[in-house]
Amino acid sequence: MNQVSTASVALTPERAAPGRGMRVARATLVLLGAAGLAWGAWVMVDTVRIARLPGVALWVGAAILVHDAVIAPVVFFGGVLLRRAGRRLAGTVVAVLQGAIVLGSIMTLIVVPEIVAQTQGRAPENPTVLPLDYGTNLAVFWVVIAVLGTAASAALYARASRAGRRPSR
Repeated sequence: MNQVSTASVALTPERAAPGRGMRVARATLVLLGAAGLAWGAWVMVDTVRIARLPGVALWVGAAILVHDAVIAPVVFFGGVLLRRAGRRLAGTVVAVLQGAIVLGSIMTLIVVPEIVAQTQGRAPENPTVLPLDYGTNLAVFWVVIAVLGTAASAALYARASRAGRRPSR
């Protein structure tokens, strides 16, 4: 009995505390992030007029809201649905498809203001400001992302199958 419990303990991987290299990497990333935030705050205070700061705050708040209320749930539940669809898919396949969804969502967030500006019917003072058909271009972008994400996922799945590994977990 004692041998079985010892063997099962020996087979479970131990969770060791992160090494010195990982702690240094994390500290470096935290410092770089804090420096980037400080630099961005300084540039904003230095270049944006005070009267425009509420608009900037509204834009940042809306971006956070859209991320937390739309993008994150879509990616999460999309991953859940992919996992439950038929056989369980490999983590790399799900990660590629979730990455495609995130990329498309970010591009949509960038392009939607141009689409709204074009549909309002106001002609810009400068005709080169909105020269493209942004709605069509966004649709084409989503199709390309869907095709590339599907192709990459199929390639990863096929490579795992050829290597003799079970492509699902």
